[in-house]
Amino acid sequence: MTEQGSNLAPAVAIRDLYKRFGSTVAVAGLSLDVPHGSFFGLVGPNGAGKTTTMRMVTGLLRPDAGAVWIDGIDVWADPVAAKRRIGVLPEDLNLFERLTGMELLTYHGLLRGMDVAVVTSRARDLLETLNLADAAHTMVVDYSHGMRKKIALAAALLHSPRVLFLDEPFEAIDPVSARAIRGVLDRLTNTGATVVFSSHVMELVESLCDRVAIVHAGRVVAAGTLDEVRQGRTLEDVFVGLVGAGQAPGDSLGWLGSSSG
Repeated sequence: MTEQGSNLAPAVAIRDLYKRFGSTVAVAGLSLDVPHGSFFGLVGPNGAGKTTTMRMVTGLLRPDAGAVWIDGIDVWADPVAAKRRIGVLPEDLNLFERLTGMELLTYHGLLRGMDVAVVTSRARDLLETLNLADAAHTMVVDYSHGMRKKIALAAALLHSPRVLFLDEPFEAIDPVSARAIRGVLDRLTNTGATVVFSSHVMELVESLCDRVAIVHAGRVVAAGTLDEVRQGRTLEDVFVGLVGAGQAPGDSLGWLGSSSG
């Protein structure tokens, strides 16, 4: 890789990443570059290896082989330096539920060694922007699913990461919460930061991302700008063609819609 922390390096560089669970190969030699300032979609069917890849890239799961660099910093050789540059919103929200929203953000900020006044100011800004100000002093255990997603996103953004990783950030949340999250992500990428998020919702990826990688069976099967990958088609059509989805049901389900009497 290039010099540590250099802007000449990709925001994220993944080389030959490999992970096996027992007899199952979850990630099979995956390689990928994510440019600085991009809104990057990592898409694939359930079981394609997206979440396992995200966990290895963010230092939450050790790979069996391969390497990952964030801004030229080796995630596994210097995890502390790499993690200073990233924010993570995992699919599974394991939050300290007996803290209020403000307390949770304060805790995250202090863990990162941030100044208390800075943490308080940024936490208030995030709570306001994400429509959580009225719930700032409500315990997280009483938050709805959408509110929990937003407070977890606020915690991931508090230290102003240069690369933000999101695993299915819009899954099972209401339209109001989704709009608030999308607004914050747009602001982040407008500052030159990088967003990487995994999803299996093609319409969402097309509406948000400028670059995309399609993952199947633990490997990247297509990657590039959205237009390069689509080649004049919809992303869903390209996706279905590449992952080898089955054909639509034929005559074998001809009984559907017929009377049982």
